[in-house]
Amino acid sequence: MIFVNLAVLLVGLAVLVKGAVIFVDGSSALARIFRISSLVIGLTIVASGTSMPELAVSTTAAITGADEIALSNVIGSNIFNLLGILGISALLYKLPVDSTILKRDFPVTTFSTLGFLITLALPVCMGCNFFALKMSDSAGTIGRLMGIILLVLYFVYVAYIIFDARKNPVIEIEGEKLPLWKSIVLIILGLFLIIAGGKAVVCSAKNIARFFGMSETFIGLTIVAVGTSLPELVTSLVAAKKGYAALAIGNAIGSNIFNLLFILGVAATINPLSVNMASIYDLAILVAANAITWGFVLSKKQIGRVEGAIMLVLYVAETAFAIIRG
Repeated sequence: MIFVNLAVLLVGLAVLVKGAVIFVDGSSALARIFRISSLVIGLTIVASGTSMPELAVSTTAAITGADEIALSNVIGSNIFNLLGILGISALLYKLPVDSTILKRDFPVTTFSTLGFLITLALPVCMGCNFFALKMSDSAGTIGRLMGIILLVLYFVYVAYIIFDARKNPVIEIEGEKLPLWKSIVLIILGLFLIIAGGKAVVCSAKNIARFFGMSETFIGLTIVAVGTSLPELVTSLVAAKKGYAALAIGNAIGSNIFNLLFILGVAATINPLSVNMASIYDLAILVAANAITWGFVLSKKQIGRVEGAIMLVLYVAETAFAIIRG
């Protein structure tokens, strides 16, 4: 049985990588057709497409009442997108950062996360010792009204960047020009292969972990969290390798904005989500990760290999802390 799972793992990885190559090719071709930057494509189509696993997990969790999974899936994926995906990509390929993402999208993801944290933590802080609360203690609820507000904010954000892109058309990607229908087919096919390959990798990795006696906590905090972000990881790596740094960074940042505003918005609108103190602390870590990454970008206008290495070390430390805490 272990050899079957190993075979599925290898095939899944191969399908995942092939799907990412096709997806990036289709996305970059679409950018050429509509004369919009690869950054905009990365922030919208690529980001939402590669976040489908997170959307499926969180909405299913919300429907079944597994509130902790719905929220922790988003927070964990966002931490991995920032420190893990951008860290690995920068370690292998230097990532110059577009001035637009520096002035607009980094502030959006940072301050929306901070605002979300304050909204949840402020009621808890009033009249009690915040730091004396246990991880399992209740910290309130993300209600339907907040869910609707999150969705509205996301659609306003997307509408703005699309309006801005159409107002200032550019041609920044050289390459083969494909017809619109073929670009769309490549995007759909690539996305299908990414999701199928990612699912195969996660399922086989779970089985292998259980075979070696690893705990459910360890599996959930590592394999599942990273597994749902495999589409973003592979897509960003392929984009960076092909020289589409803006698409690689836009994918990671756009996925974070999509996860926080759209996925949590949908989940909370379907069913209000109860929040425990562990999620509050994890949100604080996510805010810190946003601030650190944004600080690196502000100082050098790129994420280099040194910064990438630091980000990976921070991610490993955060994962170790989460496992010990769990």
